[in-house]
Amino acid sequence: MSTDVSTSAVTVPVPKGATLRAKDGRITAEGPLGSVHRPFPTDVLDLKVVGSEATLTLKIPPNRKTAKSLLHTWERHLANLGGGVTKGFQAKMKVVAAHFPMKVAVKDSSLVIENFLGEKYPRTAHLLPGVTASVEGEFVVLSGHDIEIVGQSAANIERTTKIRDYDPRVFQDGIYIIERAHLKEAN
Repeated sequence: MSTDVSTSAVTVPVPKGATLRAKDGRITAEGPLGSVHRPFPTDVLDLKVVGSEATLTLKIPPNRKTAKSLLHTWERHLANLGGGVTKGFQAKMKVVAAHFPMKVAVKDSSLVIENFLGEKYPRTAHLLPGVTASVEGEFVVLSGHDIEIVGQSAANIERTTKIRDYDPRVFQDGIYIIERAHLKEAN
């Protein structure tokens, strides 16, 4: 990724197998793992894709701090969109059960947590469409092609096991994010 200071433009490499398009205020990334759509501020940014490079150009004066921030934010969004549809994203969570042994299982599009703090009825955390979960011992691994839905699904699981009305220094049971959503490593 390179930045041209004089014209306020940024060049982002597009991974092999991914295509980026901006049309009608939306940006679409398509690749072997699927497609991702995002609203795109076409009033302040211009996107041109040539070959394996995408160039973002500011349409507003570049001497504003917010203009540079916007440009670099969308630089990372484009890199995440391209990487997500080619490699995918992964988040890792750890199951912590100090008082009662928890049973965690994936059923349909949700994660079912049984015997949380000895509760009689199971708690259910819903996974967003496009996210798959697997339970590997004391770890829960979430995968998907959109970084936002993988991260939100991890947050949903963490919020489902939030403890109320107990001392959090003593009752530390729950499922916690230990690795935020990041690009999967190449195998």
